[in-house]
Amino acid sequence: MKAGNLSKARKERTRADKRAQGDANALKFGRTKAQKQADMKAQLAARTKLDGHKLDE
Repeated sequence: MKAGNLSKARKERTRADKRAQGDANALKFGRTKAQKQADMKAQLAARTKLDGHKLDE
């Protein structure tokens, strides 16, 4: 076996582990597209309501 092959195998295993961890985090902490859109819509409505109550200077 060559040292280069072992290094590539180690790096590939590390990449796979990090990818698996990222996928797990996405499932645990991620939000769906619908959730993101609902949050943006609520934020826009709150901003519009607040801007509507501004006093003219």
